[in-house]
Amino acid sequence: MELSAIGRQVLIDREGRRLEAYRDSVGIWTIGIGHTSAAGPPVVTPGLRLTPAECDALFTRDVARFAESVAAGLPAPLPEHAFDALVSLCFNIGRAAFRRSSVLRRLKAGDHEGAAEAILMWNRPAVLIPRRRAEYDQFRTPYAVALPRARSNEAPVVRPLPVPDRRPIPRPAPSTPPWHPSEAPPAGARGLLARLWATLRSRS
Repeated sequence: MELSAIGRQVLIDREGRRLEAYRDSVGIWTIGIGHTSAAGPPVVTPGLRLTPAECDALFTRDVARFAESVAAGLPAPLPEHAFDALVSLCFNIGRAAFRRSSVLRRLKAGDHEGAAEAILMWNRPAVLIPRRRAEYDQFRTPYAVALPRARSNEAPVVRPLPVPDRRPIPRPAPSTPPWHPSEAPPAGARGLLARLWATLRSRS
């Protein structure tokens, strides 16, 4: 499974976008869209900067890794909204913490309601509580019912525009030129056309 476009947008809103290294709410050096050294290179150090393109590429790579970790741990596929919520949680708490979490343990036991409640247990520091409530709602609510929020006290995410189709427009096949009686009938001609051509040839 992969993070959906809606899940990606709300995760960006939750993490924010910073092109220069900073310390997050618990003092961990972070850059881009929630990237820390624990997610892989680059190692985040004071003074590190990214271009907008580097920021987006790094986020795409990080998200793929977290989505893969979540999918690998699930006993069965989940609805899109629920999977997106777990990727958001995993992105924030880390892959190792997610693998040993009560959220995953309850999912493996078939307790989806209990798994949703377990999302709310990751409430330290307190500044994360609105995010956890939003992830809890996202896990339980299909996007057709309501779009997710970055935090429970904020407006729903704006639905992302579809990615334009950049594939080249196929050109129509060249039309077959009209057949002239002085020529042999086109390959594959059968029946009346072939007999007509034979008759015309015999009269010439």
